[in-house]
Amino acid sequence: MSDLLWPGDDRAGGLFTGAAVLEAMVRVEAAWLDALVLHGVAGPGARDDLTGLTGPGDVPAVARDAESGGNPVIPLLKLLRSRLGDRNPAAAELLHKGLTSQDVLDTGLVLCLRDVLARVRDDLAGQITTLARLAGEHRGTLMAGRTLTQHAVPITFGLKAATWLTGVLDARDSLDTAADRLAVQIGGAAGSLAAPVALAGSPAAVTDLVETTAAALGLPARTPWHTARAPLTGAADALVTCTDAWGRIANDILVAARPEIHELTEGAVRGRGGSSTMPNKQNPVLAILVRRAALAGPPLAATVHAAAAAAVDERPDGGWHVEWATLRTLARHTVTAGSQTAELLAGLHVETSWMTANLAAARPGVDAEQRSVAPEAAPDEPYLGATDQIIDAVLARAKE
Repeated sequence: MSDLLWPGDDRAGGLFTGAAVLEAMVRVEAAWLDALVLHGVAGPGARDDLTGLTGPGDVPAVARDAESGGNPVIPLLKLLRSRLGDRNPAAAELLHKGLTSQDVLDTGLVLCLRDVLARVRDDLAGQITTLARLAGEHRGTLMAGRTLTQHAVPITFGLKAATWLTGVLDARDSLDTAADRLAVQIGGAAGSLAAPVALAGSPAAVTDLVETTAAALGLPARTPWHTARAPLTGAADALVTCTDAWGRIANDILVAARPEIHELTEGAVRGRGGSSTMPNKQNPVLAILVRRAALAGPPLAATVHAAAAAAVDERPDGGWHVEWATLRTLARHTVTAGSQTAELLAGLHVETSWMTANLAAARPGVDAEQRSVAPEAAPDEPYLGATDQIIDAVLARAKE
């Protein structure tokens, strides 16, 4: 999958593609089928892992036929039963018994989100390593601090990198919390588990079925959350916390990369950053694309929250449906931006001579606060406050 209008989308690979969602839903059906057999709801002959029954080539047909019932689970089941009938008629008859479309699709989305969060966390780990190095190496690299676009007081680039690192660490923590909340979603037609209880014989037996299914998928088990969408809004929030942190870094780099400032430059990659008409251009493309994702993320997360707020009855009429593509888009955009940010930071050039020159040009105005609060200080006395302590605290947190 590659999106012509979202350059870099190929970095997300097969994550949360139509094929990935289809495979995830088949995994849910297989795990439930296996649980039914293991707990004696059906004989051992009905056991089937559904391997090889579907593939990426089935996505167009399932997508086309999904319109008839409003979701892709219905045509997927028709396809699975038709192909399973010859191989294992008992499994074909038992397939999906006790489940509803929302169980399969919700849990399939969770599986896709889990893979996305794991990939983003890997990129965050690389970013943390790079930023910790930059903060340590440049703790004494003086530059002009800026507030509201104007010179403020002297700072160091190490402090700026530590501030970037703080945002990335916050994103990591948010991601971990969201990952812990992703759980299997099985509730039956209206969230009461009525059909599973009828099949298994008791609520306790159904608890065993759900736990066995969850364990097979590597997910926690919990009571139905079919209209309580915090697992999905939490994942969306965590993804946007990441793009917020990366956007803040990209914004600083874009300002500092202006030719008249020239304090930071992206690493040179052959063929990247050029113009179709101006050979003099070397555009900071990665930072631009990361900023793009930071701008796009919040409205997507807002849609997921709007869907949760619109939940009604025992299955929302439209609120549920709008989540699917929104989560996919947000997830892939975030994965792409995470990869781009990791590369951007790894290749970043810190132009210390320009920082020194720009700070000198900002004087004496940049020293005005120091003169007002410490008039007896020597002209060359550092005015860096607790910079070293702040950097040390952030680096310690990064090592935890």
